[in-house]
Amino acid sequence: MPDVAPAFRGPVDLHTHSSASDGTETPYEVVRSAHEAGLGTLALTDHDTTAGWASASQAARHFGLSLIPGMELSTRQEYASVHLLAYLFDPADEALLAETTTIRNARMKRAESIVARISEDYDLTWQDVLDQTTEGATIGRPHIADALVAKGLAPTRSHAFQGILHWKAGYFQPHYAPTPLIGVQLVVAAGGVPVLAHPGTSGRDRVIPESNLRRLVDAGLFGLEIEHSLNTADGKTRLYELAKKFGLQVTGSSDYHGSGKPNRLGENTTPLEVLQKIVDRATGSLPVYA
Repeated sequence: MPDVAPAFRGPVDLHTHSSASDGTETPYEVVRSAHEAGLGTLALTDHDTTAGWASASQAARHFGLSLIPGMELSTRQEYASVHLLAYLFDPADEALLAETTTIRNARMKRAESIVARISEDYDLTWQDVLDQTTEGATIGRPHIADALVAKGLAPTRSHAFQGILHWKAGYFQPHYAPTPLIGVQLVVAAGGVPVLAHPGTSGRDRVIPESNLRRLVDAGLFGLEIEHSLNTADGKTRLYELAKKFGLQVTGSSDYHGSGKPNRLGENTTPLEVLQKIVDRATGSLPVYA
């Protein structure tokens, strides 16, 4: 792999979403926005899909950015949703493809069921949700939120999640996802580099238990996304302790969704030396170099 100096420029943002999943901008537009924000390198990490890679790669070459193709893989530990960032894996890996197809289908069925429940109390249809998606998108609750906004049932996507889509409202239901351990194993087997996404959102006492983390590390977990706006201060303190204990790398990212979230590109970044370690570790695919 090339050295850091000639290959990459910072700042580096390793967690963004496009309309291929639940962002509001196309993959091309995400890269353009990253260029306008002054980023030198970014990763496109749509939920459970690589559908945006080709367009984002084209945009990266046009705007002179380096692109790290990636994905945010849905996993679940009992009742808790755990997201896993996966970088530079083989997009044609059969096992990972089969799993993401199963996850996306489960997301679709879950979304349809949630809308059916909501429609009993509010003027919302499945077509309203489809109107908020692009062809091939991984459909999920953010699209339901956008439909609620479009119908005037919530002022913003965030308000929709705090109101009608909150689990206490009675419409929520879980969907299928593999365990984090299986997720790490799948990503590593596909030549990718796995990083736990924003694992400190509920505070120090709710950070992943050491015994669980040890199993993930033994399976090939590369790092923890600690610098993220949703991680609490005490959660981040605990995560830094765990990263040091287990020899894990630390990343920072925006989790950009366009206008779907208040997160701004480059609000948290990853050091160039950590990016290079990701590239050196990966065997599944290559970055698009600026």
